[in-house]
Amino acid sequence: MPATLRLPLSMHLDALPADWRPLVQVFFASKEGQSLQHFLAVRAAAGATIYPPRPLHALELTPLHEVRAVVVGQDPYHGPGQAHGLAFSVPDVVAPPPSLRNIFLELKSDLGCRIPTSGNLERWARQGVLLLNAVFTVEEGKAGAHAKRGWERLSESVIERLATDEGPKVFLLWGAFAQAQRALIEAKGGRHLVLAANHPSPLSARRPPVPFFGCKHFSKANEFLEQRGRGSIDWCGGPLP
Repeated sequence: MPATLRLPLSMHLDALPADWRPLVQVFFASKEGQSLQHFLAVRAAAGATIYPPRPLHALELTPLHEVRAVVVGQDPYHGPGQAHGLAFSVPDVVAPPPSLRNIFLELKSDLGCRIPTSGNLERWARQGVLLLNAVFTVEEGKAGAHAKRGWERLSESVIERLATDEGPKVFLLWGAFAQAQRALIEAKGGRHLVLAANHPSPLSARRPPVPFFGCKHFSKANEFLEQRGRGSIDWCGGPLP
């Protein structure tokens, strides 16, 4: 896999499951999508190092019809080799960043999970957990560099589509940025469970009003899914990539 983003974005469409492809194609053809693609081409031509190499990887791994839970992140990690298209996740060879370590600590407290050595969350994605960043690309060393360039329209479209879908789902919204999507989800009906808490970063994981530590979102998600016949998620392990 190349280390940086491959352009044009259209070359990533073929890897998408059939049920996500029309939504992404509509976005690419839209005014926002065209503007985003021009911006990315300009930044690449200027020599910017853009991550991740496969920005649609979350959609690639978790087809629409398989989604049972959604974790909403902000934008990809901006260090070399960290981002691989899944919110909060890093490849096997990269040490888990602080927020992900705190997620693992909450899993241990909530479900008794062992702390894994790998921060690769593809094992969740393959069980129907969509690890969706609001912004799909970033530049090396520049957090938020591609915010408000058009990606948000795509992530909102994904959330709207999921909220409209009849299958009950759990939306895990950690931090104010993710929680801004709450109204979008609840406007589509009350069939889904929305769980909100502070961001798992060291700066906010213990702060009020809803500390991330002790939120027990993983056991609550499983209880909701089991009650609706959708089965529980093996947050501790699950299928490996």
